[in-house]
Amino acid sequence: MKELALHILDALQNSVEAGATWIRLTVEEHGATNLLRIHIEDNGRGMSAEAAARATHPFVTTRRTRHVGLGLPLFAEAARQTDGTFVVESSRGQGTRVTATFRHNHIDRAPLGDVPNAIVAVLLAPRRVGIFYEHVRDGRVFRFDSEEIRAELGDVCVSEPRVTAWVLEHLSEGEMELELDGPAPGAAAFPPATGRRNEEYERCPD
Repeated sequence: MKELALHILDALQNSVEAGATWIRLTVEEHGATNLLRIHIEDNGRGMSAEAAARATHPFVTTRRTRHVGLGLPLFAEAARQTDGTFVVESSRGQGTRVTATFRHNHIDRAPLGDVPNAIVAVLLAPRRVGIFYEHVRDGRVFRFDSEEIRAELGDVCVSEPRVTAWVLEHLSEGEMELELDGPAPGAAAFPPATGRRNEEYERCPD
């Protein structure tokens, strides 16, 4: 894949399909140790130790929506070809944890890519899923908590177009500030639904 965000999106979709109600996504970039680490943790139904061990084998999948499982194997290969590692930990009823590491400056490492759109895709899933995102870059941190946003919105749905656009812009600006080594991302104003009459916006069904 051309960017790591596509692997992240695939892993996040795995979590949603496994029935997760919350997902934690952490991206760490450390120049001093030349390390990029991506960690995804969920509270979905999990899988047996045997299934977790086979999860990175091509053509193995627990999904019913597709017959060939290439998501995690491709993610694992992307890590290993950059002198990194890939670990899947899971147990039934206890969720799943996926951790990928990369040598940051490896010539074959794909760029991180569009993580904001991967996160928004989870927020627009048919079933409500909370996601906490943390991106650490050489000690500077950008954090996003979907449940803080939902608490402010009340019964206004995140899928309301103006809210979705605000979330994507907020995530993109946070990523850009980290990338450009600009001022540390601060607390942004909440979506435009705040303070407006709820009837102006799409009601959230959950």
